[in-house]
This record gives sequence, C-alpha cells and structure tokens, in this order.
Amino acid sequence: MKVRYFAWVRERVGHAEEEIDVPADVESVADLIGWLSKRDEGYAAAFAEPTVIRAAIDQEHVEHDAALGNGREIAFFPPMTGG
Repeated sequence: MKVRYFAWVRERVGHAEEEIDVPADVESVADLIGWLSKRDEGYAAAFAEPTVIRAAIDQEHVEHDAALGNGREIAFFPPMTGG
C-alpha cells in the first residue's frame, strides 16, 4: 500500500510517501495509525494526537474506523483550515 503524508505529518515522518506491506492484523485506519506510530520517533511525533489526523483511502476521506480493505493508497494530513 502506498502511504502519503502531507504538511506537518510529512515533516515529522521525514518523507512524503512510501510503500509498505500492511501486517494482516492492521485492518482499519486507526490500526494503521497505531502501527505506524510505533515505527520510530518521527512517526510517534506525527501520530501523537491521532484524533486530529485526517485520512483518505484512494482519495476519499474516511473516518478512523474505516476498513483498509483493498485500498491502494492512504493519505494522512492535519486538519485543514480555510479562509
């Protein structure tokens, strides 16, 4: 699965995207956030407050309880503000 990171999530993780093999027990967006946050300090910092992280699977916004299913890409980004 391709994982893309945006804005300060990208800055803390240290790169814009990567290909990962998602473990079988990682079934939802929340599971993936938890798994990623254990990878190293950068990921831990990026996902320290998971409730503020927004996610999209295959360019469609989803909640954290959404199943990863057969998604080919997931993106993580901070809340967006407009003006």
